Amino acid sequence: MSLSPSILSVLSEDLLVRVYGFLDPTGRKAWRLVCRDFLRIDSLSRTSIRVLRIELFTALLLRYPNLSSVDLSVCPRVDDSVVLRLALNGPALRSLNLSRATGVGARGMETVARACQALERVDVSHCWRFGDWEAAALSVAAGLRELRMDKCLGLSDVGLVRIAVGCSKLEKISLKWCMEISDLGIDLLCKKCRDLKSLDVSYLKITNDSICSISSLPKLEVLLMVCCPLITDAGLQFLENGSPSLQEIDVTRCERLSLSGLISVLKGHPDLRQFRAGHTVSEISTSFLPYIRAMKNLETIIIDGACISDSFLRKLSSNCRFLTEIGLSKCIDMTDMGVMALVRGCVNLRTLNMSCCGSITDLALSAVVESCQYLQILKLESCNMITEKGLRGIGHCSKLLQELDLTDCCGINDRGLEYISRCSNLLRLKLGLCTNVSDKGLFHIGSNCTKLLELDLYRCSGIGDEGLAALSRGCKSLNRLNLSYCDELTDTGVEHIGQLEQLGHLELRGIKKITGTGLATISLGCKKLVYLDLKLCEKIDDSGFWALAYFSRNLRQINLSYCSVSDTALCMVMSNLTRLQDMDLVHLSNATVEGFELGLRACCTRLKKLKLLAPLRFLLSSELLERLHARGCRIRWA
Repeated sequence: MSLSPSILSVLSEDLLVRVYGFLDPTGRKAWRLVCRDFLRIDSLSRTSIRVLRIELFTALLLRYPNLSSVDLSVCPRVDDSVVLRLALNGPALRSLNLSRATGVGARGMETVARACQALERVDVSHCWRFGDWEAAALSVAAGLRELRMDKCLGLSDVGLVRIAVGCSKLEKISLKWCMEISDLGIDLLCKKCRDLKSLDVSYLKITNDSICSISSLPKLEVLLMVCCPLITDAGLQFLENGSPSLQEIDVTRCERLSLSGLISVLKGHPDLRQFRAGHTVSEISTSFLPYIRAMKNLETIIIDGACISDSFLRKLSSNCRFLTEIGLSKCIDMTDMGVMALVRGCVNLRTLNMSCCGSITDLALSAVVESCQYLQILKLESCNMITEKGLRGIGHCSKLLQELDLTDCCGINDRGLEYISRCSNLLRLKLGLCTNVSDKGLFHIGSNCTKLLELDLYRCSGIGDEGLAALSRGCKSLNRLNLSYCDELTDTGVEHIGQLEQLGHLELRGIKKITGTGLATISLGCKKLVYLDLKLCEKIDDSGFWALAYFSRNLRQINLSYCSVSDTALCMVMSNLTRLQDMDLVHLSNATVEGFELGLRACCTRLKKLKLLAPLRFLLSSELLERLHARGCRIRWA
């Protein structure tokens, strides 16, 4: 029902804009449907957009003239011609996400950089074609503040220097997996971009010389250097007297570091808020304790994989009372007494990871949930001594819990799930490899955890059709579901999945009893599905794949390996699903080389990743393979 003209006449445009600003995304969608005036307010007020269908891009730019943020990361076929259209919104555009846009080159980059003079944030991560020429073109954007170039494998020191010289106002840059970057590029970056506040050099083969350069940055607050194999304690010693503003450091899996190197960082930065050193040192000794005692503002500490003592946890508890996140995964020597001492003082914990701590029992878990009333994320993977008794406390005390990981906890049963179901705010639950849970336990989850978004039931062999019925009735918001190798499921159970309209990620790998009927029901009901794993679902026939091709138009990634799909159905899937970008097509016994050739030609312009059997390298036409490569498709040969 639309509003009468008399009512609209007393509502000024400014007032409507203010009202619109208070609406959530669902409310704004309803707002647009009220009347033309409300639609116009939506068009003028909208500042960000995430494009799913590239053919509508031009129309969207015209409809929303005040866009300041454009995300093209999930679009297939993004190339220079697409990016050039952004010049129409040049004055307003501030943020541009081109992640995985493999077709964008130097011409498109330079045009956008020159036309969009207000541009502050750009993401070109995983762009196959992004190299030194493209970096030089982007360097025209002198006002750039944030830049992500993760896994731009063609980028070298030459391109990075062009960025540093042209974009001297950079405050945040990520160079993760840019393997051609060396000490020279990092040194020049640090000399030219003195305002850097966040720097990610993870997985680079840089040496201590780069850390020396980084330590000279006066405003650096965040330094991420995960898995840098050439960094040693001598490098971290540069940080002891440098980077005075440092608040967060991550040296996870830097294998050549020792405890003395970590101590040098803590010694120079007693106000550090986040310290991540998982799988870096084998043992945390008593020499570490005095420096922990000085860390009064520490909020996050990750020391996964280290041998730690009860005395260390006791000191951590008494001195770091502001801690909100602790990572103790694979700290195999950790005891119940140590955990009890830790949570006695760290009562503000929001996140606790004790995965693969095999000595932890229900006693420790009870202490955690009783002391940490604000706990939101609890990870207990492979803690096999946890039973339903420990979970009882979670149900009583952890009312704010949002994520619980019990993967491979063999002591978890249906009674335990009944206790867990009392956590009504639960959003993510992982029960993979919990073979003692059944439909009865899943009934409790479906009845009470109505806010659940993600559920992992990988290899939960006791789950059947009735459990999925309960889940589909109660968990209507579920968007991620893993049922791989739940081999008791049939089409009857899978049909209940079709009622989960918000489902976007579904894994059905290895379920032998599913047929085309079950897949057709999913295709009809789950219109938002973007990821589907059907590997080893051998009984699904062409009728299921035909339904998939007609109704699952949002699919972007699919695994059909070991499926009985014919040439005709394969071609239909690959041609009709116009947003498909990633496919696994290994061991398709009913498909021929001709079927692969026709199917790949139908979708070669949008594919970004493809997995095929190695012999097809010599059977498919070289012209087709070259075309796929030219479009930026990465083929994995199995």
